Amino acid sequence: MTITTERRTADKQTFPDLLAVADRVAERLRQTAAERDRANATPRAEIELLRDNDLLQVQEPVEYGGSGLDFAQASQITRRIARGDTSIAHLLGYHYAQTRVATLFGTPAQAEAQSRRNAAEKLFWGGIQNPRGSSGLVLTRDGDGFLLNGSRTFASGASTGDQLSVTALLDGSQVFLSLDTRGGRQGFTFLDDWDNIGQRLTDSGGVRVVDARIAHHEVLGAEPFTGGTLSPYQTLITPHWQLAFVNFYIGTAEGALTEALNWTRDRATPWESSGVDRATDDPYILQTVGELVSQVRAAALLADRAGDALQAAVDIGPDLTGDQRADAAIAVYEAKYLATEVGLQTASRLFEIQGARATTTAYGFDRHWRNLRTHTLHDPVSYKAREVGDWVLNRRRPEFSLYR
Repeated sequence: MTITTERRTADKQTFPDLLAVADRVAERLRQTAAERDRANATPRAEIELLRDNDLLQVQEPVEYGGSGLDFAQASQITRRIARGDTSIAHLLGYHYAQTRVATLFGTPAQAEAQSRRNAAEKLFWGGIQNPRGSSGLVLTRDGDGFLLNGSRTFASGASTGDQLSVTALLDGSQVFLSLDTRGGRQGFTFLDDWDNIGQRLTDSGGVRVVDARIAHHEVLGAEPFTGGTLSPYQTLITPHWQLAFVNFYIGTAEGALTEALNWTRDRATPWESSGVDRATDDPYILQTVGELVSQVRAAALLADRAGDALQAAVDIGPDLTGDQRADAAIAVYEAKYLATEVGLQTASRLFEIQGARATTTAYGFDRHWRNLRTHTLHDPVSYKAREVGDWVLNRRRPEFSLYR
């Protein structure tokens, strides 16, 4: 039995209340987003804002002190936060996915203990698990525990996490680690070398690990840790991460569009040959707004459908079949494709609505495109379209990896 099968869920009012909280937090973040983006500082205050507003433990059972939301609902909170700050939504979306790793890969006792701690202590989760270069961290047996060595070029929320979800190779097979890092962790060095054009507040960058001691109970699952075959249920971990991406892409587009519309109402001027007195009556501006709003709303509906599909698969539990897993994953990947295309187009075309003056650096409107362009390169969206096509046309399931 896993903790997902015995839990009190949120009452009908809890979810709307938490969405309202997320909206208020997003507005606070939006007000300083451009300034904080330029500063490129570690987002400790922003994480505390999420913690203070009880947004970190929303998925844990009510009886443990959480809110009892499912992952599809939590993903909508990620979307709301992205309207104010894509970087912080990135951290929150990863956090929500990483808190599910113990449920999928751990023993029932590990999953329950972790869930109780998440709720009671409002833990924030970072991760060292970029699938590319997964062999970069190697776990070796040492007495009754393990030693972890190696490096990764990319991690998110790693130096600010209270708890880290880490992937490593043990005897040539991938395992998941759950590490308490409050107060520091001997052997871990966070390189603080993230200076990219977007997602600048995600506490990302390289990590080096030298002879870090890992206790036996920090490896998820039971002995033997290697040699088995992952079940379709366990491989739902990838759609969890991908759904987080979908929602902070869409939330970014929604927030960027709202900012652009407000700016246009207050400051934009019509083109000289438009024949109108106000920019808000310019026919080409109206056309562009109509196109973008329609596309963003369509992408949001597809994301909601994907969330429902993934949650239905999670609710089946360990009896999930390979085809059921594929159906859920493909629903998420359809949404990933559209969210990527629509998000990038929206963030780019905002200036067609606002006009040239909106490119002034102080406004920081370019951050929306920079954030989306940076993260959407995480995995090429053309491969997601191919996976959708292969399933629809040939009924070939996506072969599992931490990208598929």
